[in-house]
Amino acid sequence: MSILEKYNKAMDNKDEAAMNEVLHDDYSFLMHKSGNVLKKAEVIKWAMSGDINRDKVRVIYENDEIGIEHAFVTFDDGNVEAVMAVFKYKDGKIISLETGATPMPK
Repeated sequence: MSILEKYNKAMDNKDEAAMNEVLHDDYSFLMHKSGNVLKKAEVIKWAMSGDINRDKVRVIYENDEIGIEHAFVTFDDGNVEAVMAVFKYKDGKIISLETGATPMPK
């Protein structure tokens, strides 16, 4: 199973243990839309909260160093975004994630 397959399965199942396994301890998540940077524990807490609902997730490209995917994300506040995500890998885990988001009409 690829790194993104493991990550997506953990996200879909809200599996905290699997998220801890697939994310590197030095993980950081840069959200270009807001400029916010979240660390591993913050991202896992957010992912477990149920606020992130992804649809039509598709892996665009993946190798041993990087993964790129696109998804439509609906948040609890009703906002929907088309999200392009770039994952960088280190030691077989995700070390960083950067996203660009385009708001979609409600």
